[in-house]
Amino acid sequence: MTSNTTGSPPPNIPTPPEPAVKINTVTAEDIKAALKAGFADFLARPVLSGFFGLFYAGFGILFVWILVSLGQLWMIIPAIVGFPLVAPFAAAGLYEMSRRLQKDEAFTWSDILTVMANQRKREMGWMAFVTLFVFWVWSYQVRLWLAIILQDTSFSDFGGFLSIVFFTPEGWTFLAIGTIAGAVLSAILFSLTVVAMPMLLERETNFVTAMVTSVRVVTENPRVMLIWAAIISVTMLLSLVPAFLGLIFTLPILGHTTWHLYQRAVPPEPA
Repeated sequence: MTSNTTGSPPPNIPTPPEPAVKINTVTAEDIKAALKAGFADFLARPVLSGFFGLFYAGFGILFVWILVSLGQLWMIIPAIVGFPLVAPFAAAGLYEMSRRLQKDEAFTWSDILTVMANQRKREMGWMAFVTLFVFWVWSYQVRLWLAIILQDTSFSDFGGFLSIVFFTPEGWTFLAIGTIAGAVLSAILFSLTVVAMPMLLERETNFVTAMVTSVRVVTENPRVMLIWAAIISVTMLLSLVPAFLGLIFTLPILGHTTWHLYQRAVPPEPA
């Protein structure tokens, strides 16, 4: 008697989850060593590294100009403060430079500038989506708090906006709530991306595993990673003061440093 199951397709076997990635203990000395290595990478190819900083600064200037042209003066400060949120995504080419310099591999401008397109199968695009989504949430919540706290206040010019924000009780309330909300969003995005993007660049893994690994690095090394987050935040914000131009130098150095810190936090895959 012929079995009814003959020729039937085999049952779907679920793909086993990826094993948890090992996490190293990171110290302040690791940050110092990573900064030293990051600065060395910048000096090794200063023009190419500086191009990423110049592009990022140019985009920031263009963004502010568009806001002024559209009369969205209230968005200038939130945009400037939130602008560093997308820096990890902008630094992807810098991670690739550091990876190749570390392995003593030759590379051209084309190799680095096309790194995002070449990584499309490694789910880097999903990380870009996460980054831009958090930036959108930041912008939306600023508009929400403006509507709730400052209500019908009109801003005829940027100076008037600054005057209301910094010299009125309502403005102080807005700043306080905005600072807290911004700190929470920044902490979330930092935890999700600090090693996720370098990891996606180096390994064949999915973006969920990369983000989980990134969060574990932060939660297992909270004090040191808080120091690193503070270094990034202060450096980036100070770099915005001279018309974004400080980013030409600071963004590349921080990007290269992030790669080396990732290498210290996440050991290489077993051969």
